[in-house]
Amino acid sequence: MSIFTDINKVSRAPDNRQVIYIGVFIPTDCQLLDAAGIDIFASLSYEYMAVLEDLVPKPAIDCAPSILIHYIGSVQPGERIPMTANQTVLATNHYDDLEVAPGKLNIVYVPGPDPSGPFPPGALEWLAKQAATDGVDVLSVCTGIFLCGAAGLLKGKDVCGPRAMQDLIRGMGYGEKSLKGDELRWLQDGNFWSSGGVTNANDLVAAYCRASPHYFPRPLVEFIFEQLDVGERPQKYPGEMNLVKYVEEMSALSSGSAAKVAA
Repeated sequence: MSIFTDINKVSRAPDNRQVIYIGVFIPTDCQLLDAAGIDIFASLSYEYMAVLEDLVPKPAIDCAPSILIHYIGSVQPGERIPMTANQTVLATNHYDDLEVAPGKLNIVYVPGPDPSGPFPPGALEWLAKQAATDGVDVLSVCTGIFLCGAAGLLKGKDVCGPRAMQDLIRGMGYGEKSLKGDELRWLQDGNFWSSGGVTNANDLVAAYCRASPHYFPRPLVEFIFEQLDVGERPQKYPGEMNLVKYVEEMSALSSGSAAKVAA
């Protein structure tokens, strides 16, 4: 059996250290890379470090919080939630389960789904209640902004979302105060954190952990981040996107290939 079997499924801490409860909310589907940011949290956990105790210094193990991670969907526990790249994840909970009811989680992590939806009404209600619960932080990754918007979480907020989808988000009428996704990789507004596309999840989680010493001691965060090689990109993008240029170049390639076939 692998040392990672059921890791972060239950608390394995031998003492009364802090336990952090995280829910990965995927009511329909999601991009695999969006969801991968959750592993940064897991890498900060006592459960992860304890099974690697020969490789991790004792002070890191001693100050690491215990972290439990739930995969929450609209399917029943044990059923598959689809992801990209021919991958799935098994749901540990349906969103109606008492174990993940509002007040039971500290962090709700929302990886990006197919933005066209539709999203189950019950799932939207669950997410809205989580965001309205004291002590709960919601982290939206990439197109998770559409799920959060449909649940009413963007009203009056400064938010990000994918750089290439700013106009689409604006057109949805979610009532956001401002869209900063064309400038920033991540942004916090109260208990709502949002990122740009895909691997900006890593930047978002890194920023959240650094801003949350009540969960993650800063020396532990920096110790782990140096090894994971995350958290070094600036919040602001260095320049504008070049999507139009690349589309034009691809069109030229396609035209050239078609001409060769015709010849």
